[in-house]
Amino acid sequence: MPLFMDIHHHVDGLTADAVKGAHEADLKTQEEFGVNYLQYWFDEGSGKVFCLVEAPNAEAAAEVHRRAHGLVADEIVEVKQGS
Repeated sequence: MPLFMDIHHHVDGLTADAVKGAHEADLKTQEEFGVNYLQYWFDEGSGKVFCLVEAPNAEAAAEVHRRAHGLVADEIVEVKQGS
C-alpha cells in the first residue's frame, strides 16, 4: 500500500494533548477508508504536524482527517521508506 507523509504547516493552539487526541480520532475513523495512520511528529512552537500514513491514495488519507477532526493537511506527499 502506498505510504504518505501529510504536513500541517500551522495548527493554531497546538499542544501535545491536542495532537494526541486528533491522532486517536484518526485511528477510530481510518478503517472505513482502508487507511492506516502509523505515526506523527509535531512542534508546538511552530504548530507544524507531520503524519505518516498508509493509504490507497492521498484523498483517502485526507478524508480520514476531515471526518475525524476537520484538520486537513496542507500537503500530502507520497514517500518511499529508506533504510
